[in-house]
Amino acid sequence: MKNKKIALITGATRGIGLAIAKELANDGFLIAGTGTSQQSTDGLREELKSNNIEGSAYILDITDEHSIEKLYSDINKDFSETPDVVVNNAGITNDNLLIRMSDDQWFKTINTNLNSLYTISKIFLKPMIKKRKGRIICISSVVANTGNAGQTNYVTTKSGMIGFCKSLAREVATRGITVNCVSPGFITTDMTDKLSDAQKEQISKDIPMSKMGVAADIAYAVAFLASEKAEYITGETIHVNGGLYMQ
Repeated sequence: MKNKKIALITGATRGIGLAIAKELANDGFLIAGTGTSQQSTDGLREELKSNNIEGSAYILDITDEHSIEKLYSDINKDFSETPDVVVNNAGITNDNLLIRMSDDQWFKTINTNLNSLYTISKIFLKPMIKKRKGRIICISSVVANTGNAGQTNYVTTKSGMIGFCKSLAREVATRGITVNCVSPGFITTDMTDKLSDAQKEQISKDIPMSKMGVAADIAYAVAFLASEKAEYITGETIHVNGGLYMQ
């Protein structure tokens, strides 16, 4: 167990987060995945067990610094080591037109998606600096570059995430730590399942590949950035969107 690297994935109980956990496990990582409730983390434990994945699941409130500190302590206790890779994946949407958006919708989204990024990265970065090696990978969104009506709060967090990663990458590059983003386009998840067939058809028409992606598409990009093959890539955003946005 000590010879294996550890990957922390927040929001790992379903969708993109779960796909990332499975792909990194395939690459030999021990998995520390988080969820927001006992039910979701119990489900993740079952997923790990049924797929013969070594690791564990933890309840995490990413808006609570004490909860993040407890996560750090629990992982260190369970694995006798701290994560080599941190994937900041957990987040929420709380959509509304700005003129109708409540203060709670704005501040809850900012706190959950962006302020948590500061706290988690800061806490888990310290041991990486000591080891002079590590990976921080953040899951942004295509709308960070394109904008999206009704999502000023969400887009602000995802755009801010890209700027955060570029700045942090410059701070820790000489310590052997890379910091990058993966920016998904429209991916088939629980969120997109709520869309009507007509909405899905219209979205697909706007994508050059004429289809939405799957969670594994994002997981493959994350796995590459977590690998030794990506040790000279930092401060970058990898767009995985079927051609919807081309930089």
